[in-house]
Formats: sequence, C-alpha cells, structure tokens
Amino acid sequence: MNILFVASESDPFVKSGGLGEVIGSLPKQIKKKGADIRVILPKYGDIADEYKNQMTTKAVFNIQLDWRNQYCGVQELQVNGIHYYFIDNEFYFKRPGLYGYGDDGERFVYFNKAVLEAIPHLDFEPDIIHCHDWQSGLIPVCLKAQYSDKPVYRNIKTIFTIHNLKYQGIFSKPLLKSLTDLDDKYFTQDSLEFYDQGNCMKGALQYADVITTVSHTYAEEIQTPEYGEQLEGVITSRNKDLHGILNGIDIKSYNPVTDPNVRVKYQNSLFNKRLNKERFQKQIGLPVNKDIPMIGMVSRLVEQKGYDLVAHVLDEILEMDVQFVILGTGERKYELFFEDAAKRNPTKLSTIIKFDDALARKIYSSSDLFLMPSLYEPCGIGQLLSYQYRAVPIVRETGGLKDTVKPYNKYTGEGTGFTFINYNAHDMLYAIQKAVECYHNKDIWNSIINQIKKVNVSWEKPAREYINLYKQLVFVLN
Repeated sequence: MNILFVASESDPFVKSGGLGEVIGSLPKQIKKKGADIRVILPKYGDIADEYKNQMTTKAVFNIQLDWRNQYCGVQELQVNGIHYYFIDNEFYFKRPGLYGYGDDGERFVYFNKAVLEAIPHLDFEPDIIHCHDWQSGLIPVCLKAQYSDKPVYRNIKTIFTIHNLKYQGIFSKPLLKSLTDLDDKYFTQDSLEFYDQGNCMKGALQYADVITTVSHTYAEEIQTPEYGEQLEGVITSRNKDLHGILNGIDIKSYNPVTDPNVRVKYQNSLFNKRLNKERFQKQIGLPVNKDIPMIGMVSRLVEQKGYDLVAHVLDEILEMDVQFVILGTGERKYELFFEDAAKRNPTKLSTIIKFDDALARKIYSSSDLFLMPSLYEPCGIGQLLSYQYRAVPIVRETGGLKDTVKPYNKYTGEGTGFTFINYNAHDMLYAIQKAVECYHNKDIWNSIINQIKKVNVSWEKPAREYINLYKQLVFVLN
C-alpha cells in the first residue's frame, strides 16, 4: 500500500505541539509494517538549513489561486528512512512561525491545491491520502469535486484525522469560494457552509472516506454538544466511519536510559531518578531534597490545559510539602500569574516561561508526579511521556487521559495514576493530595511504578490499527 501523509508540521523539521510529534514518529512504525509511506509538508522558513541544504527539486509548476498564478516547487528529502516532500513557495511559507497569519486561509488552500497538483510529479501513486487537521481538510473535498474524473486520482481514498476539533479553519465563504474554485453547491449546509462561513474541517468530515481521531473516548465526546465544537451533528452522522486510535510516542527518543538530557541514566531505578531530581532542583534554584515530591507540568499555558483550576487552588497546593515546576508559554494572564506566584513562593514553585524540549525532558525525568488537569484532551502526550520517565500522572478523566491512565484503587492496589472526573479545582486538589500521600508510602508507590512499567506507550499497537484501517479502505471498499 502507498500512503501519503499530509500535514502542516512534523518533527524533526518544525513542531508546535502534539501534531508535529505524531507526524514525526508514526510513519516510521507504519513503514515497519510494510506500507510505503511518505509525508508532504510546507517548506517553512523555520526549517533548519541542515535539512534545506539536502533537499533536491522534484518538480516545478504553477497553481491557479483565484486571479493569481502562483509558483510551486516540490522538493524531497529522506530522513530516518522516511521520504519527505516539501511544498516550496516563499511568499506563503518563508516567514517565522507556522500559523497565526491573517492570510492563513489562502496559505493553506494553496497548500491543499499544491499537494493534489504535485501527485502526478512524485513517481509515487498513493492509494490513500491521510490528511491531518484543518490545514489539509480541503483535500478530500477538492479530490472528489475536481479530480475524481482524472485517471491518476480516480482510485485514491482519503482518511482525515482530527487531532484537535477546536481548530477548524473557518474563513469567509467568498474567500474560500474564490480560492478553491469550488461550485456553489459545496458551500451549502451539507458541505462547507458553517454559520454563513466556510469551514475547512467540516469539509473534511463530510467528504473523507474515513475519519479517525486520537482516542476512543474523544471519538465519543466529540459527538456531544459539550465537546463537539458545533460539529457534533456532522460527526454523529458519520459515526460508522469514525475510529478512535490512541497516539503513541517515539520510545527510542524518549528513553531515560539513552536521553542525553537525563544526567543520571535510569529505567526503573527510583534512586537514580531522585538523583536527577536533586541536580534539577539545584539547576532551577529550588531547595535540594530528594525526598520532597516534585510535581511537573509541561504544556501551553491556556485554559484547555486546566491552568484556571491550578490557579484557583495554587495556595492550597503549595501549603503541602511539595515542589511544583511549570514549563510552557501561552496566555499572558497565566504567564504573569504563575511568574508572580513563583516570586512569592521561591522555595516551592518554579515557573519557566518558554518552550524548551531539553528542559521538558529534565522535568519528566526529575518529577515524581505529572499534572494534566485538562478541560479536554483529544489524546495527550504528556501522560505517555510521564510513564516513560516513571513520573506518576494526575489527570482529569477526559479524552485520551481517561483511556490511558487507570486510577489508583486503594482497595485493590491497581492503578497507574490518579484521576478526577469533574472539571473542578477542589476535585483536582483532592487527587493531588491523595497522590502526595501515596508517594510517602513506599510500598504503594513501588506498586504504582511497577504497574506503569507494564504500560506500552509505543506506536506498535496504533500503527497496527492504522494498517488494518488502510487495508480495509484499499482492499475491501475498492
């Protein structure tokens, strides 16, 4: 099978979050299972020169975008055994950062068109185009509307994966209509129309052959008004084609035995893990004490990640005999609040406002507990990483957090973490208190760590599920 991944970011080239992690690691596992998988991305200005200098030009052509005739270059490169293509247009992509520009609608319509126009030039005929999030959401629409009568495209199937339903690519109907050159019938309620605007993700949900999302619970949640972001009706109408497949992580990269950011290497040794904690405490200016439980939190500082809950009971958290380390950037109100709190509690709280992968890995390898009190979480990677580094997760039971963290049960001794159900600050506080109490009981703590050791967070099982889905789509539906 030939699979073409289309995405707006991928490690090791450019990454703003979980999507880049997934696209950077999943293809390697799918390739191991026998598929010819390739990835196509925008050629951003932020891609390091070490990669740009190795790219070779595969094709050059022009794309009609409204009244403009735009240049498109297709460049290619192989990294870690995976074949990558890059859509080259400096006007759209040679800028700092990935998203957040006023012309994002035009940039990604161009990218979708460029991917489809590039296919005859690739020496690679995909059986399936696997699209990820709204930035590639128009590909299933345009493929069926404008390309299905052409021999090269006739048998191509599409899969669309929702990584985060909140971000949908909503733009004015006149803009999308002029850029895509789609007929008026594609801007009705049954297609792209969304409250008198055009919605790229809705288009993908309507026209993709199969829809996936990144956990079983999230697949159920997004069919409800609470989590459906006003698309629950569309998703429910396609629920027979909807599959929840959990994400994994690259366990070779995230490995405390080989990770260069881990000062004292370990796998299951809590003694060595606590030596890392002592060195990290010294590095960030917290009192050095291997026995005090350290709570880590690594994420964007936004409401979705539960920072309003943390802010609401922060004083109560810091009244406990704990240390708390927060790493990330996000909404200014949260950055200022937690920076100020750290100044007031210098022996208890360290707030680091930046995105730093090396520092994140030090937090995972030093923390005893890892907090993820998310309002919603399609899958979550933090709790999977915490398992790898033997930090016990404290999570709210939503999306992939519910699917991956088994709550500790004091009666049976079973569990891989601590959970709470309601989005409530004091429910979260109680879960933290319970976790800290268990930390000080050596037998309970060792039991939890021993159960975490058995959790498989690799891409092995998810990749197998994707392969089965691809086979069904190519061999059964054809």
